[in-house]
Amino acid sequence: MCYNQSKMFAADDLTTARLVAAVADVFEVRDVRGAANPGFALGLFRRLPVTIQISGRLLVPSEAAYDVIAARFRALGYIAFLRRRGQRDVVLAMPGELPVAPTRYGVAVALFLVTLISTLWVGAGLPDPGEPLRLVDGWPFAASLLGILLAHELGHFFASRRLGVPASPPYFIPMPVSFLGTMGAVIQMKSPPRNRRALLGVAIAGPLAGLVVAIPVLLLGLSLSEVQPFPVTGLIVQEGNSLLYAALKLALFGRVLPAGGEDVFLHPVALAGWAGLLVTGLNLIPAGQLDGGHVAYILFGERARWLTAGVVVALLGLSLLWQGWLLWAGLVFLFGRVHAVPLDDVTPLRSSERALAILVLLIFALVFVPIPLEIR
Repeated sequence: MCYNQSKMFAADDLTTARLVAAVADVFEVRDVRGAANPGFALGLFRRLPVTIQISGRLLVPSEAAYDVIAARFRALGYIAFLRRRGQRDVVLAMPGELPVAPTRYGVAVALFLVTLISTLWVGAGLPDPGEPLRLVDGWPFAASLLGILLAHELGHFFASRRLGVPASPPYFIPMPVSFLGTMGAVIQMKSPPRNRRALLGVAIAGPLAGLVVAIPVLLLGLSLSEVQPFPVTGLIVQEGNSLLYAALKLALFGRVLPAGGEDVFLHPVALAGWAGLLVTGLNLIPAGQLDGGHVAYILFGERARWLTAGVVVALLGLSLLWQGWLLWAGLVFLFGRVHAVPLDDVTPLRSSERALAILVLLIFALVFVPIPLEIR
């Protein structure tokens, strides 16, 4: 076997020879040199250990090749990353093991209980702290909203378990000063997914599971709601329409709402269902670490950063209609340029998986709310 070896890094010849030998039957080696540390770029390590780049051409399908390479590198004390750069396939060898953060189930349970109290308080109409029993009045709203959010996060959690991606339990975010009583919940992937297929499975499981619960909850809530004229005096907070929400109101009430000075006045269960669609739309914004950002990276790879730039511009434009998008534009600009990059970034999606990813972006178009709230 012949290959060029750069002197740009300080790895001993024996280690290099072992790594090259480990890939020899599945990879045609053409060049070996030092490289930027992929773990550092992924935020997995604070220090920058020596990383060895082996360039060449895969001799077997990428998914099978990565299984072989990853197992052999692990035995040598290295983590394997598979990339494609131009016309070449690249194996990156990084010393060590992928760090896995400890699971804090106690913290997750405590945050859920605080969020339960917070949503009960909002659902009950912000009762005085001296009337704790009135919190019970908020159960239809709290149970509906938390059921939707829990379905979303457990969709991510169980998909992660099934696909072998270590993940934290759902961490709920209580926010009693907000009109929902919570800022939702988050799950953290503790290490990179194996490939784009695994990343897709984890990314879409949450929104799809949340919608499976949110749509029936919303339909039930709308059936308990009434169409009434807007009050002549006083201020009201009006929820915004997405295409799906407007269609569901049309199906139940037989007309487009709001119209003719009337709109549906939401039952607490309907408000929770509407919030479920809103949260799904926010999570599917195609940028950064959001579910939609994962889908965008899966479909477009590094080109997704240009989509992120477009999202920032679009959100700035939408801020002329609703100022809350200014905050989202800032968050996407600061954090949206980092994507969850798989260990094997070469194995392509199957046709069915690509179609599913495109379907999820279409769902985003159906549930996104350009003006979430309006005071009239």
